Amino acid sequence: MGFVFNVLGPLEVLSDGVPVEITASRHRALVAALVLDGNRVVPVESLIGRVWGDRPPHGARNALKNYVLRVRRRLGEPSPLLSHAQGYLMRVDPGALDLDRFETLVSRAETADRPAEAADLLRQALGLWRGAPVPELGSEPLREQVQARWAERRLCAVEARIDAELALGRYADVLAELRELTAEHPLRERLWGQLMLALYRSGRPGEALECYHRVAALLAEELGVDPGPELRDLHQRILVTDPALGAGGRLDRLRVAGNLPAETTSFVGRGPQLRQAAHLLGRARLVTMTGAGGAGKTRLALRAAARAAPAFPDGAWWADLSALTEPGLLALAVAEALGIRDQSARGWTRVLADHLRDRRLLLVLDNCEHLVPEVTALVTALLPAAGGLVVLATSRHRLGLAGEHVLPVPALTEAEAVELFAQRGRASAPDFRVDPRNRDAVDRLCRRLDRIPLAIELAAVRMDTLSVTQISDRLDDRFELLSDGGDPRRTLRGVLEWSHGLCTRPEQALWARLSVFAGGFDLAAAEAVCADPTGCADPAGRHRVLDLLSGLVRKSLLTADTGTDPARYRMLETVRQYGHERLRRLGQETALRVRHRDHFLEVAARAAAQWCGPRDHQWLSMLLQDLPNLRAAMEFSLAEPGHAPFGLRLAVDLSRAQLWLFGATPAEGRRWLERALAAQTGPPCPARARAAAFVTWLALCQGDRDGADAALAACRGLDDGSPGSSAARAVAEGAHTLLALGDPRSIALLADARGHFRRAGQMGEQHWATLLWTMAAAFLGDRDRALHAAREYLAEADHHGGRWTRSWARWGMGLAQMRHGDRDLATRLIQEAIAGQRELDDTWSPTWGVELLAWNLCLTGETERAALLLGAAHRLRRSLGVTLYGPFLKAHDDTVRHLRQVLGEAAYSAAHRRGATASDPLELALGT
Repeated sequence: MGFVFNVLGPLEVLSDGVPVEITASRHRALVAALVLDGNRVVPVESLIGRVWGDRPPHGARNALKNYVLRVRRRLGEPSPLLSHAQGYLMRVDPGALDLDRFETLVSRAETADRPAEAADLLRQALGLWRGAPVPELGSEPLREQVQARWAERRLCAVEARIDAELALGRYADVLAELRELTAEHPLRERLWGQLMLALYRSGRPGEALECYHRVAALLAEELGVDPGPELRDLHQRILVTDPALGAGGRLDRLRVAGNLPAETTSFVGRGPQLRQAAHLLGRARLVTMTGAGGAGKTRLALRAAARAAPAFPDGAWWADLSALTEPGLLALAVAEALGIRDQSARGWTRVLADHLRDRRLLLVLDNCEHLVPEVTALVTALLPAAGGLVVLATSRHRLGLAGEHVLPVPALTEAEAVELFAQRGRASAPDFRVDPRNRDAVDRLCRRLDRIPLAIELAAVRMDTLSVTQISDRLDDRFELLSDGGDPRRTLRGVLEWSHGLCTRPEQALWARLSVFAGGFDLAAAEAVCADPTGCADPAGRHRVLDLLSGLVRKSLLTADTGTDPARYRMLETVRQYGHERLRRLGQETALRVRHRDHFLEVAARAAAQWCGPRDHQWLSMLLQDLPNLRAAMEFSLAEPGHAPFGLRLAVDLSRAQLWLFGATPAEGRRWLERALAAQTGPPCPARARAAAFVTWLALCQGDRDGADAALAACRGLDDGSPGSSAARAVAEGAHTLLALGDPRSIALLADARGHFRRAGQMGEQHWATLLWTMAAAFLGDRDRALHAAREYLAEADHHGGRWTRSWARWGMGLAQMRHGDRDLATRLIQEAIAGQRELDDTWSPTWGVELLAWNLCLTGETERAALLLGAAHRLRRSLGVTLYGPFLKAHDDTVRHLRQVLGEAAYSAAHRRGATASDPLELALGT
């Protein structure tokens, strides 16, 4: 039987089923510290910290050696406690550690077909627990961390067991347990959802709804957040008596939060690595999967994250870094993956730290190898700031951080490799099977490919035209030139060379040229960038690009997402890097990057010219899809000598298309504009003046008064007296005078800027100036001027037909009517604006509508609802980092002061709190 170690409670050691008495506290701490990292060498310094904590005694090294000798005597020979040059190791046989047995039982329960089987397995797993894990550890921080992690895993297993019990119809049996659990873990939404379901299915819907109101209030008071979408959905389904929730129906477990991508092909093998990943993700805060390109790190990380996700109440989140070409945007890219849209002037690392501080989530950083210093710096900043954060990284190299646990991703086993070849070969040739006649040939081929997943997949796709033996023969010819004795990198390169050799010459040309794209691309972009403009001098002429793309997709060198319109294509990163190498070798890299940049310059220019037109929402969606390509184009232009003016043009046109406000973030827009201004020197010119004007505007939107002052000074210095420069300066001066100074002179300045833009036919800039002019007239002008500006804006917006423009024009008329006219009409206009912006999935614009509606309701005497909406607006602003100042802050403060006087402090605060915790602030504003 060997040794068995139990750490789910006070340490127990058994040798062939007989307990081994280890009574000295330091000896027990030593065994627990080694067992936690079973079969891994624990360095002496780490062991000292685990045994004694922060204050080891003088001579701790000698004391540790003495403890090791004494523990070995207790364990007997042959002892599982082994010495190593760098420390000590405890040999733990498979299944000999109760932590591992617990994980195995939980994993089997996750894949069980029947709820009764799952419930039984989970009861066995939970029966292994005898108390808090490893209480013997001398390091209090480590002990608390380990205990918290495994308590979370245990609680997830309890929740899964309750899911199974509910699926078996045992609603009444779990009610008492769920009441105790929600009292013990009052902020855990999954438990509340289970309690609501148990009550509903027990015929007590009123109590189920009361549970929802209770947890909503707790979340608002403790964390300042709403219940998650799953709990809100359950609440709504109970309200409408959804038949799918009725007794006897199978319970669908509440979805785990996050954004893990769906797997598009079957997953083969990797059982030991998945178990090791589960083990590490339950103990460590930073796990890095390392391996050569094509080893399957991404697929393994995705499967491991999906399995671990239920242990993280705030979800598992995926950040693909492969398309990131500018290291300085790493924190922003991670924030985008987490769905954070912050409009403030705070640094993105701070935004991430604040967002993650009170959350327990798993963050997967995929493809880190080209950003190791930046990833290291970001993770170093986030882990101490967010105690509930666990990071899983994939990289060809370890990050080199203290506390990092490295999980090497090896080649597949022989059986796994054959199964992968069989599955992928069958996808290419439906009649293909691995059978006794070809099994040896498939075995040899997989060994020849070093059992590297990507190499096997690229070979298997050829089963539609070649036999296994033919594939082997052709690969052997290639490896004679490339192989150097089994180096996996050379093996994969050999397969890529072989795949390249099997492509036609036009396909080879297209493969190399497509490598300039960052992230995905569509057919139009591929035709514009990769085809010869004449269509005849190049083997990949424009008229043939679609056929060639289809060929690369069939060869698994490209993936196609035909669920979008238009279809989008993407290269695996390893395949793209090989194509990029070929492009450089051909001496075409700079020429193709110029064509790539010029294509996206044209896209941005068209989006800017048509902003405020009927397709403005479509243009914004297209720009967001191609944001990695737009970033790559700006980075190339600003880094390549002599190309800075193109980078400036691109940054300005994206600003004209309002990408930074409605799609990306003002902070990123400022970064590109400021870099472009710094990169282009020389005399003042309209392009630079426009860039400085946009920096002024974005700084104002962020509430960065100092940044806005500096940008305005730069804009003044860049005015060369031309109409374009004068218009840019006028709109910057007007926006600053309105929002920073609250000065009525802004009305004339903005009217002048509007006239400049209208005469120049610049529709987007005209909208920008007209919106600000309408605000200035409403806040700082008289009745006639305010209503005149608002009517002009409405007419202009309806004429151009842009959905964003029309919504903001109604907001502007609502502001004018509130301050100078019909307040009932103002309510209808503001609600129309909010509804239109919600249809566009705009999160930033409705913030201003909800705030404005609260002011208006205060003036119409609906004081309690006004306080409610101020709370909702506060919630929206806080989620986006929006700051009120200038005339907006004055109007807000006036409203708050009046409501407190009329309602009294207690009633105002109660209404404000209800608004701030509403499940949907926009529904609250729209009265639905």
